[in-house]
Amino acid sequence: MAGRLRAPTGRYGGRTAEERKTERRQRFLDAGLGLFGDDPGYRATTVAALSEAAGLSTRQFYEEFRTLEDVLAALHLQVNDWAEEAALSGLAEADGQGIAERATAAFRAYAANVTGDPRRLRITFVEIIGVSPRLERQRLARRARWIEFICAEAAAAVERGEAAPRDYRVAAAAFIGSVNGLLHDWSSGWVEASLDEVVDELVGLLLGILRPAGWRPAEA
Repeated sequence: MAGRLRAPTGRYGGRTAEERKTERRQRFLDAGLGLFGDDPGYRATTVAALSEAAGLSTRQFYEEFRTLEDVLAALHLQVNDWAEEAALSGLAEADGQGIAERATAAFRAYAANVTGDPRRLRITFVEIIGVSPRLERQRLARRARWIEFICAEAAAAVERGEAAPRDYRVAAAAFIGSVNGLLHDWSSGWVEASLDEVVDELVGLLLGILRPAGWRPAEA
């Protein structure tokens, strides 16, 4: 009796081709986090060095990415996604509380995430700067997303009577710049303070923007 042929499953070692592709891509990103976020940095890294650090070949690199800039771009988005998820989780934990508690929870979670791995800070605040017009557009687009995050919280605080009603877009942009600068300087050892003190300072700054001198909540 002729044996029955099994239909190909596309699996190798228990994983599909798509799963193997995803794993390879993540190995390149993990290697990029190590090399770009530490020594030698993005500008001194080669495709060969990144492939070696990932334990993969340069041929496999070019199957996943066109250039090293593509790796840096993907890492920048990934780091921002992690930070955003942390901030949203902080807000969720403070659900139903006032703006001071919500801001504290969100920025404590955000700060813990971005400073928990210095390599993430370096990629977000150092390595991404001045690489190309394309990455500058991406950096500004993500900053705009953070500005919208602040504006949405400000609008909700206005609705609750906890903040002065106005257009917060410019103020939010200035605040995000302060967040980035202070956290970068703190991580570099230039600011002598605990992370909680840094977060408290940022929250105080935000509350000062939302509740300017002379403003009083409307009476119910």
